[in-house]
Amino acid sequence: MYNRRIKIFVGASVLFLLILLFRLVQMQLLPGSSVQDEIAQLKLSGGRSRQLKTVRGRILDGKGRLLAVDELRFQLHISYRLSRFADPRVQRAELLKAAQKPDAAAAEAKAKEAIEIGTENIRQVIDKCTYFGLERADIANKIKSINDDIWNLRTFVAWRRNNPDPNIIQKYAGRMSSIPLSEVIADFESRFPSEEKRLLLIGRVDDIAEMDAASPLLELKTDDDIFTSQFEFMHTDGVQILPEAKRVYPYGSVAAQTIGWVGLATQEEDKKLFADDRLTRYLDNEVCGREDGAEYVCETVLRGRRGEEIYDLDRTLVSNTETQFGKDVTLTLDIELQKRIENYLLDQNLNPNYKMLTAAVVIDVEKGDILALVSTPTFDLNYARYNYRNISTDPNTPMLNRALNKHYPPGSVIKPVILIAGIEDGKITHDEIISCPAQKAPQGWPSCWLYIRYPGSCHDNEWSNNARNAIKGSCNIYFSRLADRIDPVVLQQWLFKFGYGHQICLSCPMSRDMNHEPRNFRQASGIISSTEPKTIITSFDEVPTLDRGERRYFGIGQGNLRVTPLQVANAMATIARHGVYKSPRLFLTPNDTSDEPRATSDEIVLGISPHTLEVVRDGMSAVVNEPGGTAYSPFANSNFSWQAVKVYGKTGSTEKPDSAWFAGFAEDTKGCSISIAVVVEGGQSGPRDAAPLARDIIQFCIEAGYIGKPHIRSE
Repeated sequence: MYNRRIKIFVGASVLFLLILLFRLVQMQLLPGSSVQDEIAQLKLSGGRSRQLKTVRGRILDGKGRLLAVDELRFQLHISYRLSRFADPRVQRAELLKAAQKPDAAAAEAKAKEAIEIGTENIRQVIDKCTYFGLERADIANKIKSINDDIWNLRTFVAWRRNNPDPNIIQKYAGRMSSIPLSEVIADFESRFPSEEKRLLLIGRVDDIAEMDAASPLLELKTDDDIFTSQFEFMHTDGVQILPEAKRVYPYGSVAAQTIGWVGLATQEEDKKLFADDRLTRYLDNEVCGREDGAEYVCETVLRGRRGEEIYDLDRTLVSNTETQFGKDVTLTLDIELQKRIENYLLDQNLNPNYKMLTAAVVIDVEKGDILALVSTPTFDLNYARYNYRNISTDPNTPMLNRALNKHYPPGSVIKPVILIAGIEDGKITHDEIISCPAQKAPQGWPSCWLYIRYPGSCHDNEWSNNARNAIKGSCNIYFSRLADRIDPVVLQQWLFKFGYGHQICLSCPMSRDMNHEPRNFRQASGIISSTEPKTIITSFDEVPTLDRGERRYFGIGQGNLRVTPLQVANAMATIARHGVYKSPRLFLTPNDTSDEPRATSDEIVLGISPHTLEVVRDGMSAVVNEPGGTAYSPFANSNFSWQAVKVYGKTGSTEKPDSAWFAGFAEDTKGCSISIAVVVEGGQSGPRDAAPLARDIIQFCIEAGYIGKPHIRSE
C-alpha cells in the first residue's frame, strides 16, 4: 500500500514537471504566444521611459540672419540624492527612519556615516564652484532652493498618502496641483501634531522621480570651465555636466517687440495648447513664447516634439521615438536696417528727440513686406525672463509695440485719403478752390494752422487753394470743409478700404496648417467712428457710426479718429501702388524669398481714377520738393535726386495727445519704392520733429539697396 502511494506521488510529480517543462519551452520558443506577450507587458510596465529635450525652431530675418536660436550650453547639475544632505530636515528624517529599524544602533551609525560623507561632499562641491567666479553663499542658496522645492513636493506626497482632509480635495475639484502648499501643511500639521512624526512620514517618501533628477547649479561659460569642471568633479557622485538648449537672441534689443521672447510655460493657456500630445505638451522648466511677438504668434511652428526612449524591466531599449526639431520661421524684416534705425533714433548726438517715444515703419511697396517695425524704447531679449518685473513696470512701456499696438490721432497724414474720398465721391474737383482767409474759423470749426502760428497769414496769400496746394500746405480749412461734404458712411468706407479701423492679419502662414487656432499679433484696430468699437472689427458692417458733426475733425485727422503707424505706412504704400491695396506681410513661407513678388490674389484694386491719384501724388511731391511745402525745409539739402530717388510725403501734428508725424513713400527710376511712417509721441511739429527722422531713414534704405543708388560725392 505504501509502495503504491509512493509510485502515484512520483508519477504525479513527473507529470507536473513535464507540464512545467512544456510551458517553459512554449514561453521561450513561441514568441507569438499570449504568455510571451504577457511577460513582455510585465517587463515593460516595470520599466522606465526617458523623454529627451525639445529643440525650438529658429527665427530668421528676410536675409537669413539669425534672430533667435537654441544654443547648446553646458551646465553643472547636482542630484537631489546628493544635495539633500545639506538639508537639516533630511538629516533628522534619516536618523528617525534608522531609529525605527530592528537594529536601531547599527542603522543609526550607518545613517550618521552617510550624512557625514554627504555633508563633506556638499562642502567640496561648494568649494569647487567658487573656481568659476561664484560666491559660496550664492551656491549654498541655490542648493537650498533645490532642496526646498523637492522637500515641499515630498511633503505634499506624504500628506496625500496619509488620509488628507477630503474637503480640501473637494474644494479644488480634485485638481491636486491647484491646492496651495499652505493648506496642505496646515492640514498635515493638524493631523500629525508631532514634528517627528511628520518628518518620518516625509522621509519615507523616497520614490518620486524628482528625487533622481539633476538640477542646474551653474552655467559653464567657456571651454576652460567645461574642462575644469570635468576634472574637478570626475569622482563626485551626484554631479553631472549636462548640455542644455538656451534661447539666445544675437541682436539683443533690436526688433525686441516683434521677435518676442520665451518664458516658462506656466500659464493656463500654455498648458492647454498641446495638452493632448504627451511628447509635445510642456513639462516643468520648459519654455514657450510669451505674448507678444513672433515667439508667441508662431508657437505651434517653433515648438519641437520630444524624443523618447522606453526601457523594459531588464533595461533593454524597446522603443525609440526620434526628437522632432521645431520648424524655422522667417520674418520679412531686414534686421540690419532695423538696427540702424533703432540706433539712430536712440542716439542723442543724431536725434534731438532721442528720449521721446517713437515708432517707425518701412514697407517694400511692391511686395508689401515689412522691412522695419521700430518701437522705442526697447529692451534686451536675452534678459527679458530675468528682468521681466522691471521691464513690465517701466513707465515708458518698452514691451509695447507702438508700431502695431497703440492708437494715435493721425493728424494731417490722413489728408491724402480724405482728398481721394472727396474727389472720387464727386464732392470736389481737383481745381476747385476752398478759400483759406487770414481769420479765425467760425466756432466749432478748426482754424488754419498757418493762421494760428502766424496771425495775419493764410494759404490764400500763398496760392490758389485747390486740391494739390491744399495737400502741399496742409490746409485745415480746405480739408475740414471737404470732409464735411462727404456722407459719413462713404468717408468711413474709404478709410476702411485703405486699411484703417480694423486689424491687419499678421499671423504666421505655416501656423494655419496646424491643428490650432492661428495666433495674430496683438494690435490696436484703430477707430473710424464716433465711438470706440466694443468688439474686433472683421467687416465694414460692424463699424459703429460716424456723427455728421465729427466729419470736419476727421478731415484733419483729429476727433475720435485713431490709427496705428503700420496702418499709415500701408495706406501710403497703397497710394504708391496707384490705388492697389495689399495687406502687409511680416512672415515668409518656406517657398518664398524676399526677392520674389507676391501673388496678385493678395491685391485689391480700389478703383481710384488715375487722375485723382495724379493730383494726390503731385501734392505729396510738393510737400517735400517745393518751397512752401510743409516738409520742404528738412528735405531741401538731401541728396535724393542725385541718388535717383524722389520722395512724396505728408507731415502731421496733433493735439491732445501731442504727436508729430511724417508719412509717405520714396521711388526710384527703376520702379523700386518704399513707404514710411514715423510718429514721435510728444512731438510738437511734424516738419521739425518727424520729417528729419524720415529723411534719414529713407537714406538708410538707399544705402541698404532697396531704392536708388548710394551717392558718392567726388572731392
